[in-house]
Amino acid sequence: MENMEIERKFLVKYMPNIQGCQKFYIKQGYISTNPVLRIRQINEKYIFTFKGKGDIQRQEIEKEINKEEFDNLWLKIEGEPIIKTRYIILLDNNLKAELDIYEGNLKGFKNVEVEFNSIKEAYDFNPPDWFGEDITKNLKYTNAYLSKISSLNNK
Repeated sequence: MENMEIERKFLVKYMPNIQGCQKFYIKQGYISTNPVLRIRQINEKYIFTFKGKGDIQRQEIEKEINKEEFDNLWLKIEGEPIIKTRYIILLDNNLKAELDIYEGNLKGFKNVEVEFNSIKEAYDFNPPDWFGEDITKNLKYTNAYLSKISSLNNK
C-alpha cells in the first residue's frame, strides 16, 4: 500500500499515563538505509517498507509479507535491529501519539510520533506538555540512523 506519510517526531519530556493503552511489540531492521528499505514485525504481522526522502512528509510503500520471507530478509539487515514497544495514546482532534520505548542497544530511549492528514495540520499541531524537543528534521533520530549506532552513547 502506497501513501504519503506526514508526521512529526518528538523526544519525551516525561512519561504520560500509559495504563490501558494499546501496545505493540516491534522488531525492525534495515536492508538498506539509502534508500530506506525496512522490514518490521508488529506482534505477529510482518511488513516490508520502502520510505522516500523527506522529514515531515515522505512517500511510504508497505507490503505485508509472511514470517518465512521476514526471517529470510532478517539475515540481510545492516546494523543493529531496532526493538521497541509502541504505546498508542489518544490525543485531541482524533490524533494518536505513538510512544516508542526502545530496548536492546537503545534501551531507555523514548520518542513519540504523531501522523497527520495534511502539512497544515502538522504545523498547526500543539504538542501536549509531556512532549519534549521536536526532532522531526533531525536525521540522527530516524530509526534508520539509530540502527547504525551501537548505543545511545555513540550518537
